[in-house]
Amino acid sequence: MRYLHTMVRVKDLDASLRFYCEGLGLTEMYRMENDKGRFTLVFLAAPEDVELAKERKAPLVELTYNWDPEDYQGGRNFGHLAYRVDDIYETCQRLMDMGVTINRPPRDGHMAFVRSPDNISVELLQDGNLDPAEPWASMPNTGAW
Repeated sequence: MRYLHTMVRVKDLDASLRFYCEGLGLTEMYRMENDKGRFTLVFLAAPEDVELAKERKAPLVELTYNWDPEDYQGGRNFGHLAYRVDDIYETCQRLMDMGVTINRPPRDGHMAFVRSPDNISVELLQDGNLDPAEPWASMPNTGAW
């Protein structure tokens, strides 16, 4: 058995691609348009997985965009996605600069939680540990993750 992908339903494909690609740094590997089913699938890989993803050997995030509007509630979602990052402070700052709320700041230099435009919780884990640093160390939680 091999893990293939995680599917996330999105309401606004452009906003979601901006979050996942520009904000988190994922790379679009390929997409599939299905006129009959009226949906688009976009498959994304983490930067360190791109070469493996080209060979279809890395797990991917599948963004599913249904062309007909639908309001997705928690029952069709799941816990969270998790990504290891090289510098959690730089990643969180980039996301904040894009207007993303840091729900659980990286106070410990190790873990943070943010949410996508479709309210999907994304956990960021530092590769190794960084020393606690301001403004993160004293930043309160916001909302839920």
